[in-house]
Amino acid sequence: MPANPSPARHTDVRQDPRWATLLARKSGDAAFVYAVKTTGIYGRPGSASRLPRPENIEFFDSPQAAEAAGYRPSRRADADARGLEQRNASLIAKACRRIEAAERAPTLVQLARDAGMSSFHFHRVFKSVTGMTPQSYGAAHRAKRLRDGLADSRSVTDAIYDSGFGSQARFYAQARGALGMNPTSFRAGGVDTVIRFALAQCSLGTLLVAQSEHGVCAIAMGDDPDTLVRDFQDRFARAELIGADAQFEDHVARVLAYIEQPGSTLALPLDVRGTAFQLRVWQALREIPVGSTASYAQIAQRIGAPRSVRAVARACASNPLAIAIPCHRVVRSDGGLSGYRWGIERKRELLQREGVPSVGRATGNV
Repeated sequence: MPANPSPARHTDVRQDPRWATLLARKSGDAAFVYAVKTTGIYGRPGSASRLPRPENIEFFDSPQAAEAAGYRPSRRADADARGLEQRNASLIAKACRRIEAAERAPTLVQLARDAGMSSFHFHRVFKSVTGMTPQSYGAAHRAKRLRDGLADSRSVTDAIYDSGFGSQARFYAQARGALGMNPTSFRAGGVDTVIRFALAQCSLGTLLVAQSEHGVCAIAMGDDPDTLVRDFQDRFARAELIGADAQFEDHVARVLAYIEQPGSTLALPLDVRGTAFQLRVWQALREIPVGSTASYAQIAQRIGAPRSVRAVARACASNPLAIAIPCHRVVRSDGGLSGYRWGIERKRELLQREGVPSVGRATGNV
């Protein structure tokens, strides 16, 4: 039984438009659940259970809202939710395959019609399942096709059109976000791209910091300087790598100082390249305050993709900018440490330096 059920929006729920949907026993695109004050449970409008008296009914916009008010799902609602999740996952997987196979990106209306949903409901379900909007998913896939195509196509123009961009103007407006540089340089493995980098020693081992013309593009830590340099060179095998100038040395010094004595922020110009989903995760990481942590599940919630916990963990593991994008502040739901790209002990040490009260044991789970 809910301790303090929130008041219904209408004195008489029969005046609420949702009452007609409930009477019709149709779930459809219904974006609400109904709760029963006398039993403390909630269900979907399509449930076959007997309807209670109107004065005992309370409407909520989502199961989460009903649970926040103290209600629990009925067994039927629980089973229906599992079945609905499986159905939605199958429909969204089909939509993803259509996006990937299409020469021109299908519209939201077309995708929703194929799934048998309204555009609004499809958009919400797609984002819940994938962690991305249909538009962002399509853009990320086009960018991947472009990167693959630039390596194989006879010309840059062929790769642009083959990857699904309707015009060169549309592509060049998005080129930097898709590639991080102009397509000719990308195709040539980074030729004509100037990247300054430097190595330094700190209390956590060897530090590598690199900067493109757009900002710091890599911060890595390790035990072997040669391994750090080789891994970095592999990213852009034909880029022009040069020694650091005075301004760049200042960036390196700021990273070193932050490692030794973490402050409130590490304000550096960043050149961040990733998929739409990765960028959303990395931005959420940058919003975790110094001295605080967040779980992978909390990050998934914050970016509006609560079922994408493992995808969040993969995005953390792909982070190319240690410290600047503080993936070390992400821990398990029970507070324990999970994997860290630059070593679990470095993660533990960074958290302790930032004043995190206690750091749990290391584990591979999220």
